[in-house]
Amino acid sequence: MLQSIRDGSRSWGAKIIIGVMVAAMALFGIESLFGLFGSDPNEVASVNGQPIMRQQVELEVQRALRSGQVPPEQERALRNDMLDQLITAQLLSQYAEDGGFSVSDDQLDQMIVSLPEFHDQDGRFSADVFRNRLAGAGYTPMSFREELRVDIQRQHLQQGLAFSDFSLPSEQERLASLQRQERSFRYVVLDGGDVDAELAISEEDLQAYYEANQERYERPEQVRVEYVLIDRQTMAQEQDIDEDVLRDAWREQNRDADRRVSHIMVTFGNDRSREEAQELAASAREALDEGESFADTALRYSDDTASAEEGGDLGVISRGFFGDTFDDAAFGLEEGDISQVVELDGAFHIIQVTDIRGPTFEEQRDQLQREVALRGIDSEFNQRVQQLIDESFAAEDLQSVADEIGLTLRESDWLARDDTAEGVLSEPGVIAEAFSDDVLVEGYNSEVIELDQDRRLVLRVAERREATLLSLDDVREEVEISVAALQQQEALREEAQSLIAELRSGEGEGDINWLEANGVSRQSDTTVPQMIVQEAFRMPRPEEGESVYRAVELPQGVALVALDSVTDGEVDEQMETFVSQMAEQLRAQSVLQGLIEDLYSDADIER
Repeated sequence: MLQSIRDGSRSWGAKIIIGVMVAAMALFGIESLFGLFGSDPNEVASVNGQPIMRQQVELEVQRALRSGQVPPEQERALRNDMLDQLITAQLLSQYAEDGGFSVSDDQLDQMIVSLPEFHDQDGRFSADVFRNRLAGAGYTPMSFREELRVDIQRQHLQQGLAFSDFSLPSEQERLASLQRQERSFRYVVLDGGDVDAELAISEEDLQAYYEANQERYERPEQVRVEYVLIDRQTMAQEQDIDEDVLRDAWREQNRDADRRVSHIMVTFGNDRSREEAQELAASAREALDEGESFADTALRYSDDTASAEEGGDLGVISRGFFGDTFDDAAFGLEEGDISQVVELDGAFHIIQVTDIRGPTFEEQRDQLQREVALRGIDSEFNQRVQQLIDESFAAEDLQSVADEIGLTLRESDWLARDDTAEGVLSEPGVIAEAFSDDVLVEGYNSEVIELDQDRRLVLRVAERREATLLSLDDVREEVEISVAALQQQEALREEAQSLIAELRSGEGEGDINWLEANGVSRQSDTTVPQMIVQEAFRMPRPEEGESVYRAVELPQGVALVALDSVTDGEVDEQMETFVSQMAEQLRAQSVLQGLIEDLYSDADIER
């Protein structure tokens, strides 16, 4: 698509195309262009032709972050997981729909009104609670109904699969018997120090291993990419925000916070004229300016004797408690500030804020700086993104683009299609864009990739390596290590079998430094390597007074195990019930996982 536009960008045909684009945008919006020139750029994957949009991934990411179950620093890594989950959910939904699983509107309505999350204090469904809860979780009523419909379909599917598989009572009893079984055994781990054989690695050995394991030494097609990134968060961090601006933002954020106030009230009316009261209030304010404490001034001047004896304290108030005029004075002050004289309801007041029931300026300073900076660079960010779109579209390189916009040109190491990249290159769709025809084959800059609301990226293939089989000389050291490990492991296996032969003949028992493990169950918390425990429970029950011997291959070395006795263990009904339930759940999960794997194998998935 890009190639055809670039090649004809100066032709009369291009002018006609541009005219069609402008008309389509004017009549139908930018979405109309997707049908003309390809799929929506916000589409991050498709499952059997059904798209998964970037907004869906972002919405799931934000919901996970709001739940508190995922720390914010893992936000970027979370996106890949969420995309995988959405693909699996799409496959199951398609399978359920193909199988005739359906949920009626009446069923949905009945389910929604019965959910306790949407009930009021009287236990009845509340439309207000429903809307507020959905808004807090990032749903609209329609999107929630649709997602609930899909969830119920999948639940019916999973329940149907689970109930299609079951275990007989005899199987459950056998499982319980095996689960409570206890075994006593001895073991010893053999390593390189237990064999005397000298390793002799010949060129023929290396060549044979190399030829038998060539898949290990195949280097897939790889690219090294250059890329530029515009990051709104980074731009915000570079902003210098004036302290007064931060304080204004803090006041704005906390202007409605409850606060504790004190006042001095000078009344007028029957015994005192308004002018006399105003003059007296001005004297009180002058005393405060000269350093007299608010409490002492209140005792001298305030007609509210009850509060004056408490230093003028009125307690904690909320906005609206004393009216707009009082609020304008009290909620415009910072902690410790004193207002000018305020006239209200037949009296003059002087107000002091002694405590604000909210975060202090210092507590919120860093957060405010980020928020104010982000708001301040919105226009610059949008301008730079537009400049990136314009500059990178027809540029022959990325260095000139970076220089023009003031960005840093970054380079990656060698990357393959299936590699797990690091940083921004690990975001959904980035590696796929690097291996797209426009970028990889034609050598163009990529389109501007929207990673999230704060980051835009453009990449270019700087260097390309075709898939190839590395020569033996290239990987000789790696092959030598593998062959040496194989020869040593073979020597240990032979040593273990030799010891087993001696033990079965009644010899050599006293020459082995056994480690003992007595009364070990399948659930035991033991220091014995798990591979040895598992093998001990696979071995046949020994005859009374006899032992059964077996060699166990470990990742490094070989263990020799002597199983001495097997006991049935004590019946624990609670544990056996739990084991039975777990077995049923594992059966159901196994069936579901098998279905998912089958759906993946048959599906047309593009990422």
